[in-house]
Amino acid sequence: MTSEGHQEDIDIAAHMALLGQQARKASGWLRSSSTGQRNAALAAMADELSQQRDMLMEANARDMARGRDNGLSEALMDRLLLTPARVDAMIAGLETVAALPDPIGGIDEMRTQNNGLRIGRMRTPLGVIGIIYESRPNVTVDAAALCLKAGNAAILRGGSEAFESNCAIARCIASGLEKAGLPGHAIQLIETTSREAVGALITARDYVDVIIPRGGKSLIQRISEQASIPVIKHLEGLCHVFVDRHASLDMAAEIAFNAKCFRYGICGAMETLLVDQPVAEDFLPAMVERFQKAGVTVRGCDRVQKLADVEPATEEDWLTEYLGPVLSIRVVDDIEVAIEHINHYGSHHTDAIVSDHFGHAQRFLAEVDSSSVMVNAPTCFADGAQYGLGAEIGISTDKLHVRGPVGLEGLTTRKYIVLGDGHVRT
Repeated sequence: MTSEGHQEDIDIAAHMALLGQQARKASGWLRSSSTGQRNAALAAMADELSQQRDMLMEANARDMARGRDNGLSEALMDRLLLTPARVDAMIAGLETVAALPDPIGGIDEMRTQNNGLRIGRMRTPLGVIGIIYESRPNVTVDAAALCLKAGNAAILRGGSEAFESNCAIARCIASGLEKAGLPGHAIQLIETTSREAVGALITARDYVDVIIPRGGKSLIQRISEQASIPVIKHLEGLCHVFVDRHASLDMAAEIAFNAKCFRYGICGAMETLLVDQPVAEDFLPAMVERFQKAGVTVRGCDRVQKLADVEPATEEDWLTEYLGPVLSIRVVDDIEVAIEHINHYGSHHTDAIVSDHFGHAQRFLAEVDSSSVMVNAPTCFADGAQYGLGAEIGISTDKLHVRGPVGLEGLTTRKYIVLGDGHVRT
């Protein structure tokens, strides 16, 4: 899988048709597989990753070297990097998903009609999922784990910058599947970085049931516009923290700093800090200084500029997901303006309020139109593992069919089941 020459010689149309056929066949196997089989495969994958650490690190080193040569940003290089701790985290993620309850076959909303028919809804796999993502090699493991546990086959297309790493991980996944008696092509990696392969995947209606893109805005827009298959999309993580006039300012300082500086490159990182006017003078000077000492470039509105030495913020700043050590700050008149700003400029991803006022917190929860809304917690908690989902395939900013971190249940659907006893309709 790692040969660049193989990429050049590949027949894209034939390759994608083969992947689709194999995935569709494998989805039938998985649909009838037991929880024990799928968990055994996850355990075998974890064991393979552990045994193949040297191979993984060597492959990642090649990706990192190519990334430096190509001038990737510091944020992208951080996303690309595999460390021993991150390999450990991938292994732990597989073990965590294996320990989660199996959603497949679960029946709820069971009721008995007046005529004696019993009607309920059963949770079932989606089928074949195409996943297109950028940079982070760990997404290959997260995607494989969640799709497999939920009974789905998957076709994965990682970013070209992580090609070597993804291929190395994919070999471990296939080996783990086969050791557990499941088809190795239940989880397949597209063996080329050609953009033509993406076009083929998102239009493969005969083989693929849903597409999940995970990456930058341009990627998501392209997939959303060109796909002929349903898309569960994750747009930008343009996240806000609003410091209300009723906030504990010490708590607000810790939350705001953590929301921005926990990790710049994650989609849950705060990009805009909104501060209620009555507390701005007491809160902002020290807060701005703290950010600047941490290496964050701060841009502010006119009101912020009167309180601290910051760069002027432009209209474009309110619309920008920096994914790096840059932060925009605006002082707002009240909670109503804060909510208006978030709903207008935000990406409907994750937004938070810091407030000790119950009414303000409840209003924020009700009126902010985002997939996650938080009270007195930083936006960097927007993560499937932090939500108890074990792992996530992405964070959906759509409203159908799943919203927020997409875990096991988000990778399933439900069908009605009707249990009769010789009933006939009259």
